Amino acid sequence: MNAVLPSFYEQLGGEAVIRRLVDRFYDHMDSDPAYAGIRALHPPQLTGSRDKTFWFLCGWSGGPNYYIERFGHPRLRARHLPFPIGVSERDQWLSCMARALVDSGIPEPLQRQLLGSLSGTADWMRNREG
Repeated sequence: MNAVLPSFYEQLGGEAVIRRLVDRFYDHMDSDPAYAGIRALHPPQLTGSRDKTFWFLCGWSGGPNYYIERFGHPRLRARHLPFPIGVSERDQWLSCMARALVDSGIPEPLQRQLLGSLSGTADWMRNREG
């Protein structure tokens, strides 16, 4: 009999941890000059970005599909095409997420798994060289 592994959502601890993760991510992006490149791609107020990322990550991680219920299929690449995303922006996003994962108290093995999964998606979002 095959054992069913818990989803990322379950391993993380559900909505409260995902919300904390997303908030730490945007707190870093909003305050650390190292992330100025990706911060510039966002609106002045980050409330909508925080909510959309939270809704998306809940569903992406195996939890409730809040994003899909509100907006339909995420179509991540298409939704991000208007923004210039290159290697620098990808790397800033991943670095910011790595810091947020640590700050959120997520165990290191799970951090590595999540970053591994998110790295492919972050690279796929690139729409320019450099």
